[in-house]
Amino acid sequence: MEPVFEIAEEVRDSVASGAPVVALETTAIAHGFPSPGSLEVASGLDRAVRGRGALPAFVGVLAGTVTVGLEWAQVERLATGDDVMKVSRRDLAAAAAAKRDGATTVAATMIAAARAGIQVFATGGIGGVHRGVEETLDVSADLEELGRTPVAVVCAGAKSILDLPRTMEYLETRGVPVVGYGTGELPAFYVRESGIPVPHRVEDAAAAARLIAAQRALGLTAGIVLANPLPKGEALEEERIEAAIGSAIRSARTAGIGGKELTPYLLDRVAEATGGDSLRANAALLVNNAGAAAEIAVALAALGEQNAAPRPRDG
Repeated sequence: MEPVFEIAEEVRDSVASGAPVVALETTAIAHGFPSPGSLEVASGLDRAVRGRGALPAFVGVLAGTVTVGLEWAQVERLATGDDVMKVSRRDLAAAAAAKRDGATTVAATMIAAARAGIQVFATGGIGGVHRGVEETLDVSADLEELGRTPVAVVCAGAKSILDLPRTMEYLETRGVPVVGYGTGELPAFYVRESGIPVPHRVEDAAAAARLIAAQRALGLTAGIVLANPLPKGEALEEERIEAAIGSAIRSARTAGIGGKELTPYLLDRVAEATGGDSLRANAALLVNNAGAAAEIAVALAALGEQNAAPRPRDG
């Protein structure tokens, strides 16, 4: 077989030298935003990471090869492609065998990042336990991955469409530290506050880096959730979002939508109900998380006395 896993040379060299690297998923780009907005978001992520002194490593599947550190033309290929597969853990081998292009979810990106030696990953919001789980048993693979893959995930909490209290319980059961990044409660994606307290809190990148380093030094193999609230000026009102989510869930049930199609369906319906405001908030939180992840990666590299700056992206 042809190679099914590849690490870009710049990423490999940076990891080997202890320089700061941030993994970035591609599902949010390929399936979360209509083109050309998807490329604008990707460019914002790239700038946010590089501007804070770290190297961005987009992760995706290209003709069956799981690639860590996509070139910009490859990011464009996934962002604008018509037949880009949504790839979670269960889909990796199928995408490789069929030589498909694919955008990686949180779970698949964590797997690739860990294999490449990248310790920090930025995303929008993790998946979790879906509302109505007692009927559907719908729990995101992201939670299982967080329980077994040692990557720190900087996110705006879990997506608002989920059952947040049950998601927190699941993470506790799997031994995943949920750490507020400058907050004492779990952010709710579009909304800064959920009312759900987090068990741990750090105030800055240096403290987050020390926590990641301690987790690794103890030999603990779970991931870490670093919950970073959306900036105040970008957050949406809880009542407005809850009304949109309730309507979207009822629509999904009527249409029989489930499985991996459920989350994008719900997010699309919420975007319609909010006149696109949820998409703008989603883009803002992705870039905000990427910037925070870069600062944490730089602080983590400094603990190892390595802090090399990445070279600017061409073009």
